[in-house]
Amino acid sequence: MGVPVPERLSALDASFLYLEEASTPMHVGGVAIFAEPEDGFDYDRLVQLLRERIAFVPRYRQRVREVPGHFAGPVWVDDADFDITYHVRRSALPRPGTDTQLWELVARIMSRRLDRDRPLWEFYLVEGLTDRRFAIITKTHHAVVDGATALEIGQVILDTSPDARQPRPVRWRPAAEPSGLELVAGAAADIVRRPTELLDVVRAGAGDLRLAAGRTASAVGGVLSVLRTATRSTPASPLNAEIGKARRFTTATVSLTDLKRVKTYHDTTVNDVVLAVVSGALRSWLMMRGEVVRTSTTLRALVPVSVRGAEQANMVGQQVAAYLVDLPIGEPSPVVRLQRIAFAMRGHAETGQAVAAKALTGLAGFSPPTLHALGARVAGDLSRRGYNLVVTNVPGPQVPLYAGGALMLGAYPVVPLARHQALSIGVTSYNGVLCFGLNGDREAMSDIDTLAEAIDEAVNDLLDTVRTQRLAVRSGMRARRGGTPDVAGG
Repeated sequence: MGVPVPERLSALDASFLYLEEASTPMHVGGVAIFAEPEDGFDYDRLVQLLRERIAFVPRYRQRVREVPGHFAGPVWVDDADFDITYHVRRSALPRPGTDTQLWELVARIMSRRLDRDRPLWEFYLVEGLTDRRFAIITKTHHAVVDGATALEIGQVILDTSPDARQPRPVRWRPAAEPSGLELVAGAAADIVRRPTELLDVVRAGAGDLRLAAGRTASAVGGVLSVLRTATRSTPASPLNAEIGKARRFTTATVSLTDLKRVKTYHDTTVNDVVLAVVSGALRSWLMMRGEVVRTSTTLRALVPVSVRGAEQANMVGQQVAAYLVDLPIGEPSPVVRLQRIAFAMRGHAETGQAVAAKALTGLAGFSPPTLHALGARVAGDLSRRGYNLVVTNVPGPQVPLYAGGALMLGAYPVVPLARHQALSIGVTSYNGVLCFGLNGDREAMSDIDTLAEAIDEAVNDLLDTVRTQRLAVRSGMRARRGGTPDVAGG
């Protein structure tokens, strides 16, 4: 009796493999900064921590194997030669290492694609940071993440207590790997269960790409119904450029309490405020570049938003809708920018005019595996013409987290770039702060640090609207009581 055929990659997961090019590695990443505990933290401690936790994420000990002839999607197989020390690596900055040096290291690490012959993830312990700190850089291929949050690989080692009990290591034996013949037999059985896919395979094998292209148009129809106008009129922007292999990375950290004050005062959401901050920062960045910014200038952002209900809050996976939002870069008033964004986001929610998650995943998942590359290219072309940048905002825990007794001080996401996308912005809230991670093409975003500084300025601009309007209210009250107003003409 043959070895059972292992789990096949979903259409979405396979599409991320086919989307990957030298200039667009399809891994999501993160950099977490920790305070070193009194008893220290070293490479051996991190390796041991992962040995104890890796059983919770079996995928991290599996690699991708293609089916001979590409009759079906690739499968996950246990890596019989799995070596955790290959995936957990050690690096150091020259003491005293600065944050700027760390961000440069992050950029170099994220520029390199993961090894397809091994499980698709890496950890880097970075020692030598100032103030007795160290960092852990993570890289995980989108095919591994499988719909969970981008911080999943980091969550494997995190606890809510510095002295959490460690689980006993689970004895692991890799399952026998199927032969090529067994993989083909399993693929044939899957095709029999899905005869329409069999027909596509036959047509593709016969070179009938006209019918394949027809299936492409059908699959993207759900997206085009939302993007048709946007695709024709995406604003011209330096954010859409030919990109290379090298990256730049930097961060910004802002107070979640400050953003909640703005949210409450203006009756919006935290996500609205985040987008308003990004809009204000992009406005300043473009003007400092000498770009023409008119009152009508906008930039279109693809904003993935969780749509799970409260009853699903504890689920690992989540449903996501991807909203297209025109950021009012040309609007000089921070209050009006916020109001316009809030109105646009409410409009998306009320009318359902979002790019549904199933429609997005179907772009590269409608066809048999031999045509995945075609669907992925269509998706890449739509993204290039459909929006200017990606802005993700993932809420995180508002309690301190620890790794092996070390307190995590901040966690900054690294969102990958698509073709012709020079900038991605990831935002994670954690323990009272919002951590912005800015990932950019090295040439197109040579001034990415300027954009990070503009984020702080945009937050202050919004806070000033709260302070100024409260001052005006107090001034008016004193005037009605017969006092002298603080504001002329008040």
